[in-house]
Amino acid sequence: MIKRIRHQQVFSQPRRQRGFTLIEIMVVVIILGILAAIVAPNVIGRIDDAQITKAKTEIRNLDSSLKFYRLDNFNYPTTEQGLDALVNKPADPNIKNWKTGGYMPRVPNDPWGNPYLYLNPGTNGEIDIYTLGRDGQPGGEGIDADIGNWDLD
Repeated sequence: MIKRIRHQQVFSQPRRQRGFTLIEIMVVVIILGILAAIVAPNVIGRIDDAQITKAKTEIRNLDSSLKFYRLDNFNYPTTEQGLDALVNKPADPNIKNWKTGGYMPRVPNDPWGNPYLYLNPGTNGEIDIYTLGRDGQPGGEGIDADIGNWDLD
């Protein structure tokens, strides 16, 4: 009978609940802040690298599509016709072998939302396909640098 009473007493007492103290929570928040300060610059740098890589890849694709255009039509589109000639047939009557459906489904914008630029004749080669980078201004360094078909790795 004594054992029974002790057993009942153990279970009848309310359990003491323990939570986190304010200091413990503050320590965790500070540690997370330090980790974010270390990781964030690395992640942001990777985003910039990815945008540059995307721009280079799209310029290569535009260059390839323009070469197919040239094979069919014996010339690259003029600067006035621009890259739109890869999607929509130019009004030029000399273009007789334009591929039905176009050479690309659409002409993409650069990773910063600006249209790619095109020159024929180019200043760096037969044709120039390029973007002015994040800042949209000629020149620049890093993510703001111009990227063109003349300097692809």
